[in-house]
Amino acid sequence: MLPKITLDQRRARLAARHHLAAPAASVADAVAGVVALHATDPATVHLSACARLASPAVPLVERALYEDRTVLRLLGMRRTVFVTSLETAALVQAGCSADIAVKQRKLLEQHLGRQGHPENVAEPGKWLADVEASVEAALRARGSATAQQLSEDEPRLRQQLRMAAGKPYEAIGNVTSRVLFLLAANGRIVRGRPRGSWLSTQYVWHPLDSWAPGLAAWTAEEARVELARRWLRAYGPAPVSDLRWWTGWTAGQAKKALAALSPAEVDIEGVPGVVLADDLEPVPEPPPWVAFLPALDPTPMGWQERDWFLGRHRPALFDRSGNIGPTIWLSGRVVGGWAQRASGEVAFRLLEDVGAEASAMVSAEAAKSEGWFGEARVTPRFRTPLERELAG
Repeated sequence: MLPKITLDQRRARLAARHHLAAPAASVADAVAGVVALHATDPATVHLSACARLASPAVPLVERALYEDRTVLRLLGMRRTVFVTSLETAALVQAGCSADIAVKQRKLLEQHLGRQGHPENVAEPGKWLADVEASVEAALRARGSATAQQLSEDEPRLRQQLRMAAGKPYEAIGNVTSRVLFLLAANGRIVRGRPRGSWLSTQYVWHPLDSWAPGLAAWTAEEARVELARRWLRAYGPAPVSDLRWWTGWTAGQAKKALAALSPAEVDIEGVPGVVLADDLEPVPEPPPWVAFLPALDPTPMGWQERDWFLGRHRPALFDRSGNIGPTIWLSGRVVGGWAQRASGEVAFRLLEDVGAEASAMVSAEAAKSEGWFGEARVTPRFRTPLERELAG
């Protein structure tokens, strides 16, 4: 008979390891606790880190990202931008990003071969490699640069392609973003501080080896094993399908990584799962706690199967593409959602009766969030039904 791990135990582990019941000592610790912060929406990085700090402050996150450089923004799992520790960044690069780069290069070469200029139709791979080398050289000459500056240095970045021809969402665009995507996925360049505020997506690019020198070199297989171990420590016990979804790996890649770890098979209240072999002992359950987590926070986005903490609240809290909005957590369960209004007020709604004592804790957390937000105004990039309604 398989060892059993209760849902209460899953929630207790989440509370401690994700720094929701026990704040992290630093931004780096907050990030490591969840393995990676989602960074598609730049606000998520700062809000997710601050939600896990005893004294939340956006400048602390900016310092970790751009001055101390203890965490790094990179293209990772599922073609998504994340922020991770430097150690995890090396794992993501070797275990996930490199595969993505191969697939996306092949796709771009096909598009160039079908609709590029005469100089690149015949040998799109050669043309693309030459443009990449030229862009990287231009970036090294400048030290850092925006996409616009790089397209001035290398005019071939203005090569246009028609995408999704004949579809309602057909568009014509330069190859600039796709070339920079490939260079980033291959670990050659990295996003630095954005131009403007911390909410901006206009990043300044840097050579990776100058921005974060000395990143460890891993083989793809070794990196996948270690990344699986870190994910299981943060998110286990969990079904194997959750690990596959989070990493974007094939069934074979996940199976091979887990075989090297030899995790224990467990019964999660009727659902088969795995956990690290040295992580079977119960962990202490913390006192009741409340957290206001932002849209795309790594905790709710860390598993594909979310019913055990989400309950019946999915329709109000997710958009049509599967992106979660701002959520209110009570002792390991989602019980409501929140939004920031133009006035700065943090408005919230509980989606179930949690009792007077817990309701008071939620109100106090809303006031705390409103206080450290200060003059900042944040609208999630992917808006959900309840967030829109509350924002007014």
